[in-house]
Amino acid sequence: MFCRQCGSSLDCPNCSVALTVHTRRNLSRPNPEGDGGWRARCHYCNFFKPVPKTCPNCAAPYMERVGFGTERVEAEIRKAFPAARVARVDRDTVRRKGSLVETLERVAKREVDILIGTQMIAKGHDFPEVTLVGVISADVGLGLADFRAAERTFQLLTQVAGRAGRGERLGQAIIQSLVPEHYSIQLACTQDYRAFYDKEVEFRRTMRYPPQVAMVNVVVRGKTFGEAMEGARDLADLTRGKGFALLGPAPAPLTRLRGEHRAQFFLKSSSRRAMREALRAALAKKPELARRASVDVDPVSML
Repeated sequence: MFCRQCGSSLDCPNCSVALTVHTRRNLSRPNPEGDGGWRARCHYCNFFKPVPKTCPNCAAPYMERVGFGTERVEAEIRKAFPAARVARVDRDTVRRKGSLVETLERVAKREVDILIGTQMIAKGHDFPEVTLVGVISADVGLGLADFRAAERTFQLLTQVAGRAGRGERLGQAIIQSLVPEHYSIQLACTQDYRAFYDKEVEFRRTMRYPPQVAMVNVVVRGKTFGEAMEGARDLADLTRGKGFALLGPAPAPLTRLRGEHRAQFFLKSSSRRAMREALRAALAKKPELARRASVDVDPVSML
């Protein structure tokens, strides 16, 4: 949600992310506000509130929804193919225990014509009768603050394309992207694993990212942003100059999460042992920070 007059978005008060609009049928609480069944919800702390009719920032009545999720895709699919049997698999529809298995069993029995879902339907499912797969906004993951963004995009696209044509009939995958020239999109379309590996390794080697070196992600939390940054600076200063590269401190991509502010810094070196020992020594000198800091060696996620 954003305001067309002042440009502000509808943000979570606890996390530094925008709220996502959902229909109330996917939420468990009652609806005394009479908001028409629409709620804006945070996907991290689950805070939600009715979608406002006016902007909370400037009071203008020009709030507009942009983007789309699985609910919007489902609505468009049902409009385009009214006779089709449609099912949706996402965070909201699989909350009930066993619901995901039930939906996949319906697909396997050919009781579903079109299955709409998030990344959870891209991996590991074998449906021989599926001959067409579509990917909407295939490049959305490329904008994440993570050096593995291209790798994850390539991985996901090759996996989801592999859901089509697993039986006797040939399959087809249609990929929508705003940056179709990106090498992860191009090489996923051609299923060229070797070319992607060569391109990605060249990037990692140039920028000195894993597997060229090892990395450690240190996140410090605080009641205020200043407290988080000060704690991150103190730890970083105690580890600086120990024979490895230090990036930051800087605000974490999710600067605020579940009411806590977050700052982070990275260590890069060919020696994991040296980085671990330096951080152990730094935390021993600052025991009050040990309770507010998390250390992730070889982090899977940079967020």
